[in-house]
Amino acid sequence: MKRTARAFWTGPPGHGEIRDVVLPDPAEGEVVVRSLWSGVSRGTETLVFRGGVPENQHTTMRAPFQEGDFPGPVKYGYLNVGVVEEGPDALVGRTVFCLYPHQTRYVVPASAVTPVPESVPAGRAVLAGTVETAVNALWDAAPLVGDRIAVVGGGMVGCSVAALLARFPGVRVQLVDADPARAKTAEALGVGFALPADALGDCDLVVHASATEQGLARALELLTAEGTVLELSWYGDRKVSLPLGEAFHSRRLVIRSSQVGTVSPARASRSYTDRLALALDLLADPALDALVTGESDFEELPELLPKLASGEIPALCHRVRYADIG
Repeated sequence: MKRTARAFWTGPPGHGEIRDVVLPDPAEGEVVVRSLWSGVSRGTETLVFRGGVPENQHTTMRAPFQEGDFPGPVKYGYLNVGVVEEGPDALVGRTVFCLYPHQTRYVVPASAVTPVPESVPAGRAVLAGTVETAVNALWDAAPLVGDRIAVVGGGMVGCSVAALLARFPGVRVQLVDADPARAKTAEALGVGFALPADALGDCDLVVHASATEQGLARALELLTAEGTVLELSWYGDRKVSLPLGEAFHSRRLVIRSSQVGTVSPARASRSYTDRLALALDLLADPALDALVTGESDFEELPELLPKLASGEIPALCHRVRYADIG
């Protein structure tokens, strides 16, 4: 008897559909996972949905279990939490995280799933991929005790970074965003908040995650001499202008990129598995529930993605709920 499932695909840019798929029988060392939750990251995933991945980044931007090619049709996503139905005895019945797209059931190597700690609710575990990005960013940034830090851009990644920085001793952390509603999120995460014009300056480190050139310019303005902007934004196919004249050179400012596709050179001895396991452990903090700002059923994805991409539905992480269906 064939195993079947249902999966969300982006077809032509800006349009999506749910397709029936036939699953392969699991081989030795593979698991069958029934999805409980998945997450839509409004940044990268909506950029993919609108067809904004530059042609020269089609290979770099591939998700681990992506099917199809950019700009589409493509099955894309990387925030999935499910329960193992078949596989090695040590995993059967366990709740696991996997970098898998939106699909009701799937078959992957057992090495591709990471058990979710009992201290972390399954619904919160969809944030693991984003918290992993924040972990890697802070390995790159290497903040010090007592640093003055701003996080410019209160999206999923920016808020995750701010949440982790809130645990550093003696630091001044301020989340900076143009949306006043992010003040409530900052409060839940235990950090300060400011609109861009009111942000505190003289920062040793600014983490930029707004994906706007205005945000990046403001990040540079907030630095103290010899300070660093860690750039986490993904701009896709957009060009960005920067104010690199005036005092940029005389103040010896630094702009450094960070990207989760490679483990930070500062922690070269750590594996991708180590990094993800750490992110899941950090999700025991209930404050991170503030990053989940909406919830819908899986069957609603074709109507949901256009609204998330356009901003009609403002969101950090929008969580997708799965019924017990094929």
